[in-house]
Amino acid sequence: MTEWPEQRFASLLSEPLRNGLYKPKEFHGRGAKVINMGELFAYPRMRSVPMKRIDVDPKEAAKFAIRGGDLIFARRSLVAEGAGKCTVVLDVDELTVFESSIIRARPTPERAHSLFYYYFFNSPSGMHKLDTIRRQVAVAGITGGDLAELALPVPTLPEQRAIAATLGALDDKIELNRKMNATLEAMARALFRDWFVDFGPTRAKMEGRPPYLSPDLWSLFPDRLDDEGKPEGWAFEPLLDQAEWVNGAAYKNMHFSDAPDALPVIKIAELKNGVTGNTQWTATDLGARYLIDDGELLFSWSGNPDTSIDTFLWTGGKAWLNQHIFAVRPNGKRFKPYLHTLLKHLKPEFAELARNKQTTGLGHVTKADMQRMMVCAASPEVHKAFDRLIEPIFSQALGLQTESRTLAQTRDLLLPRLMSGELRVGDLASFDQEAVA
Repeated sequence: MTEWPEQRFASLLSEPLRNGLYKPKEFHGRGAKVINMGELFAYPRMRSVPMKRIDVDPKEAAKFAIRGGDLIFARRSLVAEGAGKCTVVLDVDELTVFESSIIRARPTPERAHSLFYYYFFNSPSGMHKLDTIRRQVAVAGITGGDLAELALPVPTLPEQRAIAATLGALDDKIELNRKMNATLEAMARALFRDWFVDFGPTRAKMEGRPPYLSPDLWSLFPDRLDDEGKPEGWAFEPLLDQAEWVNGAAYKNMHFSDAPDALPVIKIAELKNGVTGNTQWTATDLGARYLIDDGELLFSWSGNPDTSIDTFLWTGGKAWLNQHIFAVRPNGKRFKPYLHTLLKHLKPEFAELARNKQTTGLGHVTKADMQRMMVCAASPEVHKAFDRLIEPIFSQALGLQTESRTLAQTRDLLLPRLMSGELRVGDLASFDQEAVA
């Protein structure tokens, strides 16, 4: 166990904990950026990201401003484990404040390293501390007063910095991989849009513009559009016909277990966060078609239209697929890289469909919707050419995502041991050799 001394959280702060700002709706939509619960949960290590805005006066700006190095906590949550969720603010690019469901903590740099305490509050030890102050009424919540009184370990500042640097380097690489994947995805979507939505090559031919593709590719595209506005010889086909759509199984409480041969049950939470301590497991086989593995293309068709209706590549190993998620499998017509790009392109349309059917905050996209949604099918030669171009991009993106999964597993393995003091940064070289062995 650690020999680190403990101190009240309040003693590590440069000023008292503060709840965020509440203002009526007429003040929203202009002014300073405002951190809401959505940003707190979406960005564990928050940088300058797009946010909603709120009009604040100079006094409010001084009182509720966010700085780099601040820790912010979810003061309340509909989900019990969400109360106390901790995010660290790495940088801000303009005046940014925080709303009333959030608590701000401002560590004293000479005594407490912000990134160290961010990792602490996201470690098993830190989450146990937060468990002790959660209160459940209509919603789960914590108070600033209780948070201030928590006794936290206080390693030396050099030790805090070393631990934060070690874990931070892993998260930095995961973040870099995420940005690279976003760039690769944007490249794939741009090519898809030009070929199958805007019909760029055909329009360029009609307008007498010079070729912008290699001659072998340029020759594959028709010279003009037909009366329906698509390249001659191409056809509109239902989205549903482009793949096999396998909806996950309806796993219930009776199926969940911690049996030795149990596998994780993948719900929308796992698509976003991977397998966590909150994931349920089962050894119940409801059919081999529900078994997924690395590289599976998954489409979540139910939930919040803006945050849950999306397409994912699974890299979490063997697992069972829960309902409300389609495994999108090639049916001999289209290959996985094309299907992934197609579904990412259609995300705004899916979100709008779900929003129009939204009830109690949730919406959905059905097979009937996909039967009505039309996509443009080109000649087999064009599709083969697209597959050849997109396959390396798809493979690189999948590789980066797989690497990020390994990095996250390493971080999650180190986190509790570093935070408890069981493992010191100076011991990591021998730890790596032990892990390999």
